Amino acid sequence: MVLILLGAPGSGKGTQAAMIGKSLNVPIISTGDILRAAIREQTDIGVKAKAYVDAGKLVPDEIVAEALRQRLEGGDCAGGYILDGFPRTIPQAELLEDLGISPEIALSIEVPDSDIEERMAGRRVCSCGAVFHVKHKPSKQEGVCDACGSGLIRRADDNPETVRERLRVYHEQSEPLKGFYERLNRLRCVAGTGGLEDINRRIMDALA
Repeated sequence: MVLILLGAPGSGKGTQAAMIGKSLNVPIISTGDILRAAIREQTDIGVKAKAYVDAGKLVPDEIVAEALRQRLEGGDCAGGYILDGFPRTIPQAELLEDLGISPEIALSIEVPDSDIEERMAGRRVCSCGAVFHVKHKPSKQEGVCDACGSGLIRRADDNPETVRERLRVYHEQSEPLKGFYERLNRLRCVAGTGGLEDINRRIMDALA
C-alpha cells in the first residue's frame, strides 16, 4: 500500500503514521529525513539541496521529488510505504503523479481547528524526545519529564498565535489536496478526535 496522510498541523499525522507503519510493516518516508541524509552524505541531490539551505531558501520541489524518487527505489519500499511531509500543495502532488509516484489512498485526519489549538497549547516536550500534555497526558510532576527528569517546555511553534498562522497556511495551501485526491477517487476521511487507539481503529477500517 502506498499511502499519504493529510491533515492540519497538530492533527496527529506523525503519531498515526508510526502506528500504521507498524501495523502494515511498511516504512515511513520523510522527505525531510531524505534531504538531511543526502546533504550529510554529499550526494548529487544533497549538494544541490545544501546550496539552497545554506542560502536560507526552500529546496525546490523538483529536487525534493527527485530525492524522494531515488529513495523509493530502496528494497524496503517494495511492499508499500507511507509518505510524510510531501506533497503539501497541489503542484507538488501533480509533480509526484508525473514521476509515477501515485498514492493509492490519501487519508485525511479531520480535527476541528479549536481542538488543534487546545492540543498544541497544552503540549509540553522534553529534550529527550518525550511528549506530554497538561490535560490529556500530564507528567507525574508538573513541568518535569517522567522519562529523564529534565524540565518540560512549550515549543515556540505551539504558541497560540503561531498555531493559528500554521492553520491558516494549511487551509490555504494544503487542504485543497483533499479535492485533488477526491477527484482521483483516492480520498478517505476519518475523524481524528478521541483516544489514539480509537482514531487508529477508524484509520485501519478506512484502509481495509
